[in-house]
Amino acid sequence: MAEVAAKVDELAPFPVKEQLPGIAYCLTSPPPWPEAVLLGFQNYLVMLGTTVLIPTILVQQMGGGHEEKARVIQTILFVAGINTLLQSWLGTRLPVVIGGSFTYILPTASIILSERFADIVDPYERFVHTMRAIQGALIAASSFQIIAGFCGVWRISIRFLSPLAAVPIVTFAGLGLFNFGFPIAAKCVEIGLPALLLFVVLSQYVPPAISQRRLIFDRFSVIFTVSIIWLSAHILTVSGAYKHSSPTTQFSCRTDRAGLIGASPWIRIPYPFQWGAPTFNVGDAFAMMAASFASCVESTGAMVAASRLSSSTFVPPSVFSRGVGWQGVGILLGGMFGTANGSATSIENVGLLGLTRVGSRRAVELSAFFMIFFSTLGKFGSLIASIPLPLAAALNCVLFGYVAAAGLGFLQFCNLNSLRTLFVLGFSLFFGLSIPEYFKEFHAVSGYGPVHTRARAFNDIVDVIFSSPATVAAMVAYFLDSTLLRTDAETRTDRGWQWWEKFRSFKTDTRSEEFYSLPFNLDKFFPSV
Repeated sequence: MAEVAAKVDELAPFPVKEQLPGIAYCLTSPPPWPEAVLLGFQNYLVMLGTTVLIPTILVQQMGGGHEEKARVIQTILFVAGINTLLQSWLGTRLPVVIGGSFTYILPTASIILSERFADIVDPYERFVHTMRAIQGALIAASSFQIIAGFCGVWRISIRFLSPLAAVPIVTFAGLGLFNFGFPIAAKCVEIGLPALLLFVVLSQYVPPAISQRRLIFDRFSVIFTVSIIWLSAHILTVSGAYKHSSPTTQFSCRTDRAGLIGASPWIRIPYPFQWGAPTFNVGDAFAMMAASFASCVESTGAMVAASRLSSSTFVPPSVFSRGVGWQGVGILLGGMFGTANGSATSIENVGLLGLTRVGSRRAVELSAFFMIFFSTLGKFGSLIASIPLPLAAALNCVLFGYVAAAGLGFLQFCNLNSLRTLFVLGFSLFFGLSIPEYFKEFHAVSGYGPVHTRARAFNDIVDVIFSSPATVAAMVAYFLDSTLLRTDAETRTDRGWQWWEKFRSFKTDTRSEEFYSLPFNLDKFFPSV
């Protein structure tokens, strides 16, 4: 009998961990300053891919050239630095970077293609008028997250979130961005594929094989990969390897294709309303509010992943609500400064927490200072921002994967032997992939979404919400998990409710106060209860 008992213990599943083990520096334990500075610069490098890609997609369609694109990138970096500090000091206090979001591209593109700008012949004039309209839409859309956050609406929603419902939200916060991973890396195979292989080797295979100095590769594999591949890409560029290539290949592979360095001033500080007074349109505002809602859901998933990867506990609903409110302030700043894009939690930077095993606020706060610094020194910032996009996309393949895996990690709190659990999980994951793919294919064939009415704003609202994998999966999982046998005691255990119940009030668990209390006794001004 003793042998049988020992065998059963040996085959027992791994115990549940409320905090992720193996993290070198958790939320409240900062690394030494030299290491923190390098980690901050690494966080800055990681967020550059999205920062450069979004203006690259939008500015040319708006009528802008290299100079306008350089100014927009500088503005995004400047506002991202401010928003990251606000989120770290006054928001959730998680180690997250608040940068640009792909979710806002669809309503922004709808504004760009609006008929009211079709008669403007001069490209720069068209760019300015379009930018002012986008600014007005962002300023109006910021009210959604500000009200939902500071008025406690988001707190009420999060209170009913269980680990089972959180799995699809967090998983698709990473997997939902697969189009910005390998598909972009493969546009220049000689850069993207070596970068992906080198990144995996340096971060995963080299550290276990080296007994000494292994922490260098554990912590700074992004810097090594970017430096090596960027140098090789520059050598290929100056040697004329792409001289006779197609324009698409040259755009993806050349290190001098962006035109950012020549178009950027040496010193320039972005300021509010630099493009002029914003213009407001009701339809644009509602379409942008839909994007604000979708990005809020995606950011919630990213923040849940960040709390896990920084070895903290589940974020109390009131703290989530506080963070959403300050994220709305970030969208307001983006509209005032003219970023042409709303802000949300950077998914790639959340993945970097798991890669480096450093979940400290200090590294993220230092990255915010790098953003502000390089956004004002135009030439130096543009030099770093000229990193080829396939290189950044290769990094995303790994970093997005960490976020998706963090979502799957919440299954440890659930009963996977329950058919109800399997239905909620499988149905939400399948629809999170299937519905956005349907909208994408329909739009590619017809030029518009499945809902095509005379009200363009309504069409945009439906397209934005149902084109977001994280939003679709979140709505399906949240609804099913909250309505199927909700009062049953066994169901309550199967969905993992009991594991997060202690964190639903800010002061129920001492760790919540340790991780999420505001500095300088500011809780009395921004209460978390």
